[in-house]
Amino acid sequence: MKHLYSFLLIFFLTGFFISAQQSDSVKTTLSEIVVTANKTETPYYALGSSVSIITSEDISRQNLRTVVDLLRGMPGLTITQQGGPGKLAYVYTRGSNSNHTLVIIDGVKMNDASSPNNAFDFSTLNTNDVERIEIVRGPQSTLYGSEAIAGVINIITKRGTDKPQYNFSGEGGSNNYYRGNLSAQGKSGILSYAITAARNGSDGISASDARFGNKEKDRYTNNSIYSRLGFDLSSTAKLDLLYKFTKMETALDQNEKLGDDPNFNFNIEEQLFKSRLSLSLYDGRWQQQFSASLVKRFSRSLDLVDQVHPKLSSDGFNKADRVKFDLQNNLHFIENNLITFGIETEVEKTNSSYVSTSDWGPFESIFPEQSIRTTGIYLQDQINIANSLFASVGLRYDNNQKFGSVSTYRIASAYYFNTTGTKLKMSFGTGFKAPSLFYLFDPAFGNPDLQPEKSIGWDAGFEQYFNEGKFSIAFTYFDLKLENMFGFDAMFRTVNIAQASSQGFEVVASVFDLNNFTANANYTFTKTKDEYELSADYGKALLRRPKHQASFNINYKFKTDINLNMRFLYAGEREDKDFSTFPAERVVISDYTLVNLSVSYKLLSYLELTGKIENLFDKQYEEVLNYGTLGRSFYAGLNINL
Repeated sequence: MKHLYSFLLIFFLTGFFISAQQSDSVKTTLSEIVVTANKTETPYYALGSSVSIITSEDISRQNLRTVVDLLRGMPGLTITQQGGPGKLAYVYTRGSNSNHTLVIIDGVKMNDASSPNNAFDFSTLNTNDVERIEIVRGPQSTLYGSEAIAGVINIITKRGTDKPQYNFSGEGGSNNYYRGNLSAQGKSGILSYAITAARNGSDGISASDARFGNKEKDRYTNNSIYSRLGFDLSSTAKLDLLYKFTKMETALDQNEKLGDDPNFNFNIEEQLFKSRLSLSLYDGRWQQQFSASLVKRFSRSLDLVDQVHPKLSSDGFNKADRVKFDLQNNLHFIENNLITFGIETEVEKTNSSYVSTSDWGPFESIFPEQSIRTTGIYLQDQINIANSLFASVGLRYDNNQKFGSVSTYRIASAYYFNTTGTKLKMSFGTGFKAPSLFYLFDPAFGNPDLQPEKSIGWDAGFEQYFNEGKFSIAFTYFDLKLENMFGFDAMFRTVNIAQASSQGFEVVASVFDLNNFTANANYTFTKTKDEYELSADYGKALLRRPKHQASFNINYKFKTDINLNMRFLYAGEREDKDFSTFPAERVVISDYTLVNLSVSYKLLSYLELTGKIENLFDKQYEEVLNYGTLGRSFYAGLNINL
């Protein structure tokens, strides 16, 4: 806890110092446009939801390579990664489960249909094609349907620019890390384009913690191609085409203290296709968007016998497709009133196979191909009164082939006092999580009678802006209840049995480009509780969720084209389980503080040199019990922009 007290002292001293500064600049953050919260372009000051934004400038300043690195330190989010870069990585929003956050890329749902719980693994996502990320916390199923039970993470990719731009970036560093990226953006006639090809990899570290004597390094390689084409068909019609391909190969270890396994490998291929036709009718008062998307995912894990594990082997694969059609209408015929309604339908399909041998004998699980359709209708009304009071009210009805129907709703409001720079906000809503195909149809664990998990949550808070908006501080209290959660009966059959709760608050302080100085600090307090009375963990905190989390980022840009960035990350104690014991014992993972440094120097108008040190003080720590993390690491690179 002493690390947390020191961190909070820096937090408030920085805020006091900055609030005393004077500047004539006008802040633009309040008027920044956010899409995810309402599925329409909405100024930030009009949002009642709790939203965080990661911009392209943030990515550049911190020289971050992966989306996992971007999300670390964001308020309300907890990140766990099982063995360093390239390994399984999950996000927990406001203390909920990892499968309670919907992840979308340019509006396309990415949660894994072949996963038993539909969680999304962030390990494959790099920053090379990312323009910005919008994070909306709290139940968002009214606009987004299943999985948005605790929040939405929307990854928005780069698009064509009016002036052609060409970029090459390369980087190398510790553990034989390498990264290369080629990209082109521009516009020619009615066509705009953004194309990126990237490759990165590393010898890695031992996925099982090296402190226990695990020495075998677990490598990874990641290749990706991204293209986004836009066609201005007319003054009222636009067509967008998107394609993204990712292929990653990574080595794994067993989930135990002495888990070194030299023949355990995991491969994944993922493809995303999307087309969107946008129409603007009646002088822009009626906007239509019709989208069609396909996500294809294939993964295989193969573990061959070796001298360390002469009786252990496994071979498993998962294949999944998701096809989705979405029609959205935005009606702006009444002044200061925007009505959004739409209909969407999606079909998920998956099949898998897993065979293994161990000291317990052979095991086989064959999951034949299954599919399911879900169709949803949603309606939302946004109201603006005197450009000070903003409110949105939404309803949604979903119909699923197996469990039937479910309805959700959401209310969000904000009041902005222009004279004092004060914003009051609140939101209240419900969410649901549909049972996965695995939970419904698996021969051993499935239950076709499952009902969806449900949530009800609210948050309320304020944002205060000082010094003409150059400094801000925000506070948000949140309360989330999870019900009808999936668990297992005595025969390990999936049933609706569990429930949990999460309460806490988020504090954020920011400095917006004050005399070339930018800073951001946040602290999140999260108290989770297992509410199922028959659970062995009844009344205890949920696993892998720290009660205290904080981050502090400062950036200064010199007039000599040198940019310096320093990032502090703090994670408090959290509990995990040691599954090598029976019954599994709860174990406390110690808190830790990490310090990262980054520098860039614009040597020429088209050439920038970069350098970075991660984990400056070589802190030994864990995010997941018995899994390794990076020690002190050094990186150097260059960016060529033409």
